[in-house]
Amino acid sequence: MSNIKKLSNLIVTNKATVGIIGLGYVGLPLSILLSKIGFKVVGFDIDKKKIKKIKSNTSYIDRISNQALKKIQKKGFCTSKFSYISQCDFIIICVPTPLKKNKPNLSYLKSTIKNINKYLRPFQAIILESTSYPGTTREILAKNISKKFKLGKNFFIGFSSERINPGYNENSIKSIPKVVSGYSVECLKIIKKFYKKSFKTVVPAKNLEIAEFSKLLENIYRSVNIGFVNEMKLVADKMNLDIFEILKIAKTKPYGFNPFDPGPGVGGHCIPIDPNYLYWKAQKIGIKPKFIKLSEKVNLDILKFIVS
Repeated sequence: MSNIKKLSNLIVTNKATVGIIGLGYVGLPLSILLSKIGFKVVGFDIDKKKIKKIKSNTSYIDRISNQALKKIQKKGFCTSKFSYISQCDFIIICVPTPLKKNKPNLSYLKSTIKNINKYLRPFQAIILESTSYPGTTREILAKNISKKFKLGKNFFIGFSSERINPGYNENSIKSIPKVVSGYSVECLKIIKKFYKKSFKTVVPAKNLEIAEFSKLLENIYRSVNIGFVNEMKLVADKMNLDIFEILKIAKTKPYGFNPFDPGPGVGGHCIPIDPNYLYWKAQKIGIKPKFIKLSEKVNLDILKFIVS
């Protein structure tokens, strides 16, 4: 049996060991889901307080029960020691990708690659789930790992966008369609097979960049539409009209209209940050997407309106 078939067989028989780096609002629910499937999960986080809480079955995320944490430790464990990466067949990166001076800050991703690099071995697969600009997986992850391995031959790389809505779907992520992509055809095959074990629907993208862009598009769509309806709120107020009554009437149209509610900015983590990742990348190729910055401005202006 070839090494690729062995890796594939580990998926089928639930004998794969999965390392998840970053046990935040993305990594922790994913760790629990994969543990329920029957995989041995090794959770990694540089925050030793999180590791300690997981070991004592104390959840630090709302809607994730203490009982659910026991699932991880039934077969696996959590640690801050990256040497255990060598034991993992699949490695999923779920580290933060924040902004710094309104530009992408990939310091967590870069330090993760540095921390795990010497523990990588042939016939592993690494999947990036952290949201970033199109090209990140290829330019940062694959470029680094290709110095040691033959990608698609004895090492596999992919990107799969997380679709967790914090406070809402942590316990039902398996029913959310899972976008997957690979560095090569062979990479996509193995990564698609891996996620099919735990997600009801798997959606393959033609390449890494399409998958990365699609995640940003999903959040920019929300940002722009929230900005639009917030602006309509300002217009309606000036006309002494109730925007919620207007929306109630508008959303009776059965096609061509998706309702968004006005509110104090956009909230959350993804929507205020992710659009700037695409804006930054677009500027690099000489395009300034006006809707991204306009929606950001309107959503900040609405805060001033609420305060006043």
